Amino acid sequence: MLSKKYKYIIFKLSDDFKEIVIEEASNDKDWENFREKLINSTTKNKSGTVGKGCRYAVYDFEYSLAAGDGVRNKITFIAWSPDDAGVQPKMIYASSKEALKRSLTGIATELQANDADDIEYDTIVKTVSKGLAG
Repeated sequence: MLSKKYKYIIFKLSDDFKEIVIEEASNDKDWENFREKLINSTTKNKSGTVGKGCRYAVYDFEYSLAAGDGVRNKITFIAWSPDDAGVQPKMIYASSKEALKRSLTGIATELQANDADDIEYDTIVKTVSKGLAG
């Protein structure tokens, strides 16, 4: 799915909330750039106002094992649903998450993120590596 071509893919619901589309696929290895894209994402609600947006993302995490046993990769699915996003988008994202996950292959870990602290690099690496990252 990421096929070594991309470091991450960010998915969003189309403006009519009827399908999941790729918003961006990138080979940028800078976690902070990726994190900012999630934090700054927006969604238009039915009344046309723009608010905080939910997203799905797939990120190819690479980390070194603490014991010096080399580098590992884990494809991680992130469901980004900020607490201050609208109720309707959050419900639609929550209900369509499983369908997207089923269509993706190679997912090793899933994370639910609701605020900026949930997507701090160190926090995620601890989760993804089950505490074994160095």
